[in-house]
Amino acid sequence: MKLTWLGHSAFKLEESTGTTIVTDPYHSHIGFRMPDVTADVVTVSHSHGDHNNIESVLGNPTVINRAGAYEIGGVHMLAHRTHHDDKRGALRGENLVFKFRMDGVDLCHMGDIGEECNAILVEALMPVNILMIPIGGNYTINAEQAKEYVDKIMPDIVVPMHYKTKDLDMDIDRLNEFLNLFDDENIIYQETATVEFDRADFNGEQTKVLVLDKLSK
Repeated sequence: MKLTWLGHSAFKLEESTGTTIVTDPYHSHIGFRMPDVTADVVTVSHSHGDHNNIESVLGNPTVINRAGAYEIGGVHMLAHRTHHDDKRGALRGENLVFKFRMDGVDLCHMGDIGEECNAILVEALMPVNILMIPIGGNYTINAEQAKEYVDKIMPDIVVPMHYKTKDLDMDIDRLNEFLNLFDDENIIYQETATVEFDRADFNGEQTKVLVLDKLSK
């Protein structure tokens, strides 16, 4: 399967069969424009403008924005209801965490999760090969809280998202605050936005942090 970071919390996930999913497409008010992408499915973790620009995705995709189990184009998906804050949703409402299985690889997109790590959610999500998790704080969990999720879920690969970049117009933390919580030898810097994975790539021995170069305009 192939994973492309589109910027912020948006990713394009492609199965070898051709089924394509786009997560949390954003509006340009965040500081840059969504790339032109086509998908069969768009997942929306919540209704805020930096995650719900469904109209930007080409191809008349199916939109999934409610909790439940789904199967589209041979891809199994589970959407778990969580909270966007640590006050049980009283501040920012609900958030969906998505679990995908593509080409035998288990992926998890945490959306704008704001609640602290808890055993019930961790158990529901495991196992996870690739974990896409917000780290910027303020509107979501921060770097230390994200690290706790990583330690409990124990993914093979963790891809940080929803953090401050030079062109992002949001008051959130930068990437280094998360990277500083890991040993240097466990951080992989990818000079492209896209990386391909095979089920055989994962041995479950140690979590690696994958830093991608975003594909955005």
